[in-house]
Amino acid sequence: MKKIFYLLFIISLASCCKGKNDGTNTEKKDSIVVDSNNINLSILIDLSDRIDPKTNPNPTMEYYLRDVEYIKAIEKGFINHIKSKKIITYDDQMQVFFNPEPSDPKINDFTKELKVSFNKDIPRSYFDSVDKKYAELPLNIYQSAIKDGKFVGSDIWEFFKNKVNDYCIKQDKRNILFILTDGYMYHQNTKFDENKENSHKTSYLTTKLVKANNLTTSSFKDAIEKNGYGFVKANENLNNLDVIVLGINPEKGNPFEEAVIKEYWENWFKEMKIKKYQIKSADLPSNLEPIILKTISGK
Repeated sequence: MKKIFYLLFIISLASCCKGKNDGTNTEKKDSIVVDSNNINLSILIDLSDRIDPKTNPNPTMEYYLRDVEYIKAIEKGFINHIKSKKIITYDDQMQVFFNPEPSDPKINDFTKELKVSFNKDIPRSYFDSVDKKYAELPLNIYQSAIKDGKFVGSDIWEFFKNKVNDYCIKQDKRNILFILTDGYMYHQNTKFDENKENSHKTSYLTTKLVKANNLTTSSFKDAIEKNGYGFVKANENLNNLDVIVLGINPEKGNPFEEAVIKEYWENWFKEMKIKKYQIKSADLPSNLEPIILKTISGK
């Protein structure tokens, strides 16, 4: 009886060992593990005439100054995240993008300075240098763009089509993309329509298009769904990217314009399989800072 029991024990033990090494765990072993405690944070800035205080003045707080404060809040959230970790785990980065790149070489130089990376070997003084850069350079960028006056628009659609995968997504990190824009999307180089049966999509959105599509009443959602209005899908599977749009600022005259803009963006994100996104209006920075900090912390 003891021999039979011993034999069964050996067979059972062999089966367990085989199960651990027969390839059943290959998928788990080979899959990419995302460390949510390591952040790859990007900021895409729309330098169109939306930032021009002459074209779009705001007596409470100019829109370009709101952007500057948004960026400061983003940097604050990023630094808070770094400091919450053990030094040995530092593996985080933050960068700023424009699309297309500004013609002013000074702005491009500022952008290079704003690309920062933290690892376990960085000195303590690096924190102060990053704080200083983000306290000064964003304002310099906006002032230079306004002074230059050549507002070429922002090609956000093309950025998602051709650059977001390479620039903003690291497979082993939590990827966060902040987009600073008024919500309208237009660039002459990628302006096109894609008309199919029951679908009329575009690579752009302007207030003129909103009116042309008769999206000026409370039934705008029905019209969007019925006619298939929206942005042309620019990418396939961005489920490893969190996106936060800050600064939605509709033109006055249509009480539903802001809701239409947000509907376009939300449907676009869903179509590109972006699971986590937020779309916020051009509120005062003091109101949006808590949202920005919470988003970065992931809490």
